[in-house]
Amino acid sequence: MSFAPLDPLLHNQLRLAVMSLLMTVDEGDFTFLLDRTGATRGNLSVQITKLKEAGYIRVKKTFKDNYPNTGCSMTPKGIAAFEAYVASIKGYLGT
Repeated sequence: MSFAPLDPLLHNQLRLAVMSLLMTVDEGDFTFLLDRTGATRGNLSVQITKLKEAGYIRVKKTFKDNYPNTGCSMTPKGIAAFEAYVASIKGYLGT
């Protein structure tokens, strides 16, 4: 039996959590991701940047009620990478 390689970018608990959450919404803002993941602001910010640099998510900075708001959404590349990662994990589990 051979196992498919796992995407090292997604093989990180927080980045995988962010991607999993973004798969369920059109756009999730920083506060939404912070609340759902329980991450620190600094760590979440770093992981969002890594996902953005990889082209997996799109980041849009706006203002909401005079406060900065960071919105994140999946890109087609990110969706494909996430789906491939899930398929690989299923292969490891034999499902």
